[in-house]
Amino acid sequence: MRVFELAGRTAPRTAVLVEGDSDAVVVERLAASRGIRFHGGAGGAALVPMHGVTNIRHVVAELRTAHPQTALLGLADAPEERFVAAALAEGGAMLDRDGLAARGFFVCVRDLEDELIRALGTDAVEDALRQIGDAGRFARFQRQPEWRDRARADQLHRFAGSGAGRKRALAAQLAERLDASTTPEPLRRLLDRLELELG
Repeated sequence: MRVFELAGRTAPRTAVLVEGDSDAVVVERLAASRGIRFHGGAGGAALVPMHGVTNIRHVVAELRTAHPQTALLGLADAPEERFVAAALAEGGAMLDRDGLAARGFFVCVRDLEDELIRALGTDAVEDALRQIGDAGRFARFQRQPEWRDRARADQLHRFAGSGAGRKRALAAQLAERLDASTTPEPLRRLLDRLELELG
């Protein structure tokens, strides 16, 4: 749901901010497994892809203006957590990682794709690439001189992040393979907090 769409609605109890559509696919699938639907209505939850973490300051400001009672939760990638910390800072005090978690924002070690690859393993990720018809492209990618000697997890991470359509399709496939034992910690903590906020 876009921020301008949410601004015109009755205030949801909680809004979950994620960087992009691929993150949203994963969060939506895991939330559904807990019986949570993102409809954005009063008392419910809204899922807001920000289309780039650098948009977070604008997104947070707009949501705080339109719906000041709505709790804001989200995910952050470690390399960009400073943008999230700056957007959530009040009174000039920057938040550290514990401070972000206290506010309901949880940090992926590298990014969500990396978390999913480590959680599910490279064999499962390659199988997911076969499911979306990208196994041949990945094999060709692996033969590129700059990538042929890299670890398979690094190859998969780079390949998964190239192309918006692939990134979203692969995220959907990987989300279907997650269960309680394989859900990465930042996602699990986000969903635990979301359940708590929705009561």
